[in-house]
Amino acid sequence: MKVEIWAEITCPWCGLGGHRLERAVERFEHGGHVEVVHRSLPLGSGLPEDRTLSVREFLLARYGVLPGQGGVPDIEGMAAAEGLAPYRVLDNRVGNTDLAHEFLAHASAEGKNAEAWNMLFRSYFGRAESIFTLDDLLRLAGEIGLDRDQTRQVLADRRYRRQVRHDAHQAQRLGATGAPFTVIGGRYALAGAQDTDTVLGVLRQVWDETHPAVLVADDDAAVCGPDGCAVPAAQA
Repeated sequence: MKVEIWAEITCPWCGLGGHRLERAVERFEHGGHVEVVHRSLPLGSGLPEDRTLSVREFLLARYGVLPGQGGVPDIEGMAAAEGLAPYRVLDNRVGNTDLAHEFLAHASAEGKNAEAWNMLFRSYFGRAESIFTLDDLLRLAGEIGLDRDQTRQVLADRRYRRQVRHDAHQAQRLGATGAPFTVIGGRYALAGAQDTDTVLGVLRQVWDETHPAVLVADDDAAVCGPDGCAVPAAQA
């Protein structure tokens, strides 16, 4: 069963939503049969490419309030309560994430989808490290075994720019108006960072709808298979 989650790498709700999805899959009885695929939904394309802003500066300028104030949820506290710590939001910086998403697309093409997304989330929210420049991304490439020279060339050529845009357009066609946006089994879409119990419930529902239960009342029941039909011993 495939689960697709669209996210922005600097979105604190996306990091928390991805964490909750991981916990739900761990608790899911058929978790070993779940394939989680991370996809890009960039939200920072309008930010300048040559500089970054402090998160506090950005939030105050855009919303006039910080998390934990004026009824805005304290996301750092929520993350810590769910075992995701450190989770640095307010003391971080934001910037244009287009190149970071192209890095993620390249890593995905190299078979490192989940590994790359988890690494960037850990780097950005766990260590408050920059993920915005070519040098930042080349440094991180080595952490997951990507060839540094190949990665440099791919990013310099902007080879995955179209793929990132395709991912974003796909999410919008499915009804996404923000991130995170999760589609489970191609059947149900979840908007936002739903709690773990909600995600687990949808996983179970989709599994039950797509995997009907097989009831075996009698091991000696008559059955036909590829090699012919067996007759129960009592009827022979």
